[in-house]
Amino acid sequence: MPLGAARFGLMAGETSVEVQYLVIAGGAGGGGNSGIGPGGGGGAGGYRNSYASESSGGGASTETPLTLDKSTNYTVTIGGGGADETNGSNSVFSTITSTGGGKGGAGNPATGGSGGGGGAGAGSASGAAGTSNQGFAGGNAFGTSPYAGGGGGGASAVGANASGSAAGNGGNGLASSITGSSVTRAGGGGGGAQGATTGSGGSGGGGNGDSNTAATVNTGSGGGGGVANVGAGGSGVVILRYPSSNTISVGAGLTSSTSTVGSDKVTTLTAGTGNVSWS
Repeated sequence: MPLGAARFGLMAGETSVEVQYLVIAGGAGGGGNSGIGPGGGGGAGGYRNSYASESSGGGASTETPLTLDKSTNYTVTIGGGGADETNGSNSVFSTITSTGGGKGGAGNPATGGSGGGGGAGAGSASGAAGTSNQGFAGGNAFGTSPYAGGGGGGASAVGANASGSAAGNGGNGLASSITGSSVTRAGGGGGGAQGATTGSGGSGGGGNGDSNTAATVNTGSGGGGGVANVGAGGSGVVILRYPSSNTISVGAGLTSSTSTVGSDKVTTLTAGTGNVSWS
């Protein structure tokens, strides 16, 4: 029996349900496309996880599952990914909020769930910080020729600093088996470059530098930085795991799917805002 299922059996009561969660915010867009030099990669959305003994973002330990009253509505919001040089949006489940990723900088990046990478258009801009217990900081830019942006922060690692020969790679994401199989999400975007090698996106869906391909949807990963081609951030996701003796109701405005994994059900919410409840 999975560890999560064992804890459910011990703690869930007749009028309540214990819910394990993975809440990932939208990843940020990469920086650039402003005529002032290559930008840094976007930071991944904040990563908050209560499943089994897995990690949360930023090197944090697993969080505590929520024990929720049945027949009560709880808010869910799936954060959207940021466009060019724009922060991602927060994702929410009940009292749990994950912070949208910080934009990569064409000049200066932004703090977020994970921080955006610094851009080379404002000298050697430093990467921005991540949010405590959600994600890591972005990397620094290299602000003299050949110009290169820093990598966006990921859920499990900082974005790499740029050098005189290469932009920074995005920080790697984190793996979770809350759905029954291991999936890595929330990688940072790679930095853009001008006369140097572009940065690669971090594992878990981060966008590559100087690519107009967006980060992978529903991973909360950051988009790649660039000069003319900048990647958008990936949308977030909320995944809920609970005992199969309970039935979830998903309100209008939310896109979801539910599967059975062992003695649990897993509901994955991939878009929208609305309420969920259990009976």
